[in-house]
Amino acid sequence: MIKINDISKKWKGFEINNLSLEINDNEYFCILGPSGSGKTLLLELISGIYLPDSGEIYLDGENITFDPLENRGIMFVYQNYMLFPHKTVFENIAFGLNIRNVKKDEIKLKVNEMMELLSISHLSNRLPRTLSGGEQQRTALARALILQPKVILMDEPLSALDKKIKEELMKELRNIHEEFDITIIHVTHNFDEALMLADRIAVIKKGEVIQVGNLDDIFRHPSNEFVADFVGVENIFQGIAKKIDKGLTIIDTGNISIYSNQEKEGSVHLSLRPEDVLVSLYEVQTSAKNVFKGKIKEIIDQGALIKLMIDIKEPLIVFLTRQSFLEMELNIGKEVWTHFKATAVNIF
Repeated sequence: MIKINDISKKWKGFEINNLSLEINDNEYFCILGPSGSGKTLLLELISGIYLPDSGEIYLDGENITFDPLENRGIMFVYQNYMLFPHKTVFENIAFGLNIRNVKKDEIKLKVNEMMELLSISHLSNRLPRTLSGGEQQRTALARALILQPKVILMDEPLSALDKKIKEELMKELRNIHEEFDITIIHVTHNFDEALMLADRIAVIKKGEVIQVGNLDDIFRHPSNEFVADFVGVENIFQGIAKKIDKGLTIIDTGNISIYSNQEKEGSVHLSLRPEDVLVSLYEVQTSAKNVFKGKIKEIIDQGALIKLMIDIKEPLIVFLTRQSFLEMELNIGKEVWTHFKATAVNIF
């Protein structure tokens, strides 16, 4: 387990501020945050590239705060892969084993096995400049994995790849995580990556942890407006909450009243994910507590999904599949009914 206690570091306009975090053994842990939030600096502190100004870092119960990076059992895969340009794929992967003076026959066996696992055996004699982004990423992963580290740190590993290659590599990363039973810490600003890969997620802002939790915690129960906005909730309202029954709260936004199954009172924000809102052409019998009639004000084609902005006296964002959108023959100005459950409404 990695335990970070109250670490701080200022470096070239970036900073970490009294940050504490625990990452479990063999966990796929994603760190989400906007550019400049200190995500990469945090990885560099864990790896030992930089030392904190204050605080402590533990690995499996041992204080490694000031240990040399080569003694930590941690490998770092950078965004730009950092492959040796003059070495072949085979030589890049074998580099760490050569430094450890592993026998040549054993190196050949291990490198071949690793290339086979990552489907890059056919690239063995190629130089990095002749590889695609995905092939370079696989080579960098192989070079890290072959040393059997306790932890792999990955800094925006998929950001430079096209959609198809990115999806393939995400599947491979999950397979690698399961096969090697290894702790992976993956930094990204893309919450779709975290959604597919992470066991748990930390959201950071300006060097501070804002929220830590599993996928449901982060995406459906954001703790504040920053997290809700960052993970694409889209519907965020302010209002006054009042408990009206056990397990039921009503929030008055000033324009509409929205029900939630979370018990809170006073001035609050609420969030509602667009995919949790259903749309119909007519009023229907439903168990949903929240039912509103509204008029379509905006239609945005996002490919597989259609994004609607519906005026229900508050601007409500809704996602529909393209097929549903076409079947309902929706257009700007059309009146529709929207409904969503109280369980879909998160209060913070």
